Amino acid sequence: MPSQGQSQDRKIVVSHNTAIYRFALPTPESVLGLPTGQHISVSAEIGGKGIIRSYTPTSNDEEKGHFDLLIKSYPTGNISKLFGELEIGQEIRVKGPKGQFKYSANCLRSIGMIAGGTGITPMLQIIKAVLHNPLDRTKLSLIFANVGVDGILLQDELDNLAEKHLNQFSLYYVLNEPPAGWTGGVGFVSKDMIRERCPVYAEDVKILLCGPPPMIKAMAAITEDLGYPKSNTISKIADTVFKF
Repeated sequence: MPSQGQSQDRKIVVSHNTAIYRFALPTPESVLGLPTGQHISVSAEIGGKGIIRSYTPTSNDEEKGHFDLLIKSYPTGNISKLFGELEIGQEIRVKGPKGQFKYSANCLRSIGMIAGGTGITPMLQIIKAVLHNPLDRTKLSLIFANVGVDGILLQDELDNLAEKHLNQFSLYYVLNEPPAGWTGGVGFVSKDMIRERCPVYAEDVKILLCGPPPMIKAMAAITEDLGYPKSNTISKIADTVFKF
């Protein structure tokens, strides 16, 4: 789609610096029509410079009339700071679809996902596409890493999906600073965690990575140690280990 203005319809606070921003589409029956695995770009002129950032909607085409973006706002950020200052009714410029990854039902037997922070967004997009399609039998396993329990974004939605699809979707949280009594993973995502939670390398398997660059670099090295093909600097759809 060409660059279009979309007006903010609602803001749902998720944490002290993160919110879901809901943007209205032209009609209540309109859908964004973004292929699963693709993202959109948001552009703005800030300080006399054109700034573009990419985001993956957490909503899908079953949710008509709007699309949702999960954004963490940083005081020194550009687009993210702009989102934090948006008022209801203000518009943003979006363009898409973009990205190298496209998912279609049953194109893979199993997908292992490793995400950190707002890197959950492309994972959730794919998870919802798979689990909302009763004909899609793809197995999903997600390792989701964060600093503390308060930083687990969209936890309720993820937990509900995991509970409803016990035989198809496995979910494992990892925290650097866990609370007392925590039963999930502790520290950084390790080789053992990936070996135990993600599918073994095969032609009909992919590992998807999204999160802070240092984390992705470490995960790419670990997956290679575990026998997956070496990931490319810029991922392509054919890559077994795909980095968003």
